[in-house]
Amino acid sequence: MAGLDPAIHVLLRATKNVDARDKPGHDDLHRTRFVRLKLRDIAFFERPVQFARPFRFGAITINATPQLFVRVEIEVEGRGAAVGASAELLVPKWFDKRPELSPAQTVDGLRRSLEIARGLYLARTGFLTAFDLHADCIGAQIATCAKKNIPALAAAYGPAEIDKAILDALLRATETSFFDGMAANIAGIDARLSPDLQGVDIATFLASRTPLPRVAIRHTVGLDDVIEGEGGVADARENAGARYFKLKLSGDPASDAARLSRIGRELDTLGRITRVTLDANEQYADLAVLQMLMDRLDHDPALRPIASRLLYVEQPMPRDITRQSPLGSLAAHGFIVDEADDSYDAFPLARALGYCGISSKSCKGLYKSIVNATRAAKWGAGGARFFVTGEDLTCQAGLAVQQDLALGAFIGTTHAERNGHHYVDGFGDTPVTEAQAFAAAHPDLYADAGQGIRLSIHDGDLLTGSLNTVGFATAVHPDWSALRPLEQPTLPREQLA
Repeated sequence: MAGLDPAIHVLLRATKNVDARDKPGHDDLHRTRFVRLKLRDIAFFERPVQFARPFRFGAITINATPQLFVRVEIEVEGRGAAVGASAELLVPKWFDKRPELSPAQTVDGLRRSLEIARGLYLARTGFLTAFDLHADCIGAQIATCAKKNIPALAAAYGPAEIDKAILDALLRATETSFFDGMAANIAGIDARLSPDLQGVDIATFLASRTPLPRVAIRHTVGLDDVIEGEGGVADARENAGARYFKLKLSGDPASDAARLSRIGRELDTLGRITRVTLDANEQYADLAVLQMLMDRLDHDPALRPIASRLLYVEQPMPRDITRQSPLGSLAAHGFIVDEADDSYDAFPLARALGYCGISSKSCKGLYKSIVNATRAAKWGAGGARFFVTGEDLTCQAGLAVQQDLALGAFIGTTHAERNGHHYVDGFGDTPVTEAQAFAAAHPDLYADAGQGIRLSIHDGDLLTGSLNTVGFATAVHPDWSALRPLEQPTLPREQLA
């Protein structure tokens, strides 16, 4: 098995030595005066998204799902009012995979998570930092959602989306870009939710960042996707020149091995250096079944094209089984958690089980991604292998992909899974004028090659230069008048308990 490609490691500088006056609590961390804000309003909207092809991962196939949009209004102390925005798909059967729930019911769970978070955030009426709001609400959010039978991963969705919109508004009010604002810790992120760290660890990590000018796409091969021939893995029109590929697994070692051998043969024809990651989306039942797949990868010559390119394996087992199953000797292959990342202590717990990485997804919380990247830097300072990866839950063109891309570029993910550009037709049902506004404001990210405005991929990479603008990685907001209000859940969540 190949070791992890150094390119996937979070590009982090070793934590600097600090003297006694720099200890947490001393003079508010280097005398930084964090900007404070007061929330005025939070509004939710949605827009239907039709997929250009079925996307099958784990036990679910998606053909369409709504995209959420968040609009917040804030008052910034000494700066006046500002409006911020965020967006994310309301993805069924990922945050909550319980078999007794329908896809629609799991989307309802996300809508309830949003409404619960809205109430908690608006109940904080004084001036607070952006991170104060998050830290003050996240515990109550998880607890309240648990009473409504909403699991922790889905519970975190509401705060994650609100936090992005708040940060966008804060950066606009202070006329600051995401990259500059986060380096200066404009949100006031500290270690109160991560007691394994010190505040100075986070401040030092943030100040050390140099955002990546380009991030490679990792092309997903879903379980229903074509492998050979036109539209397949080696089709340049399909893979957009990608050098990284993310291959979905079904949980059946024999079936997965046969499929991987076919994909490996196609990768061998590309004529360029490529790397792969594997993602089981919790489908491997236990360590014994997982061992069967890894043994095949280690010893089956037909799988050598995959094994020699393999960087890591993502979330092989269900989240609950993951927490009870130390990897033991399997850890040498390199595993990360994704769906099991539902709390601020998930990465330390996974580390103790033998996992060396964790995913960054803005739908799970941008502050948690930054905290986890800080951990990777601190734990890896002595040469150990810990990293944060960029994984995408089909971020769509516009706000969602830009904010997630900026977060990854800031924390140092050199390549990231990108789904929206090939599972959805460009901007989808977005009004043409809105898509044109995004393309005009971010010409390095979008282009029209005769099939409508689409994500522009440069030799397998996305460019981040235009994300360095006032606000959270976007110079444009959606056309609010073209969106419909967030639908109300159809069934009280507590009735599902």
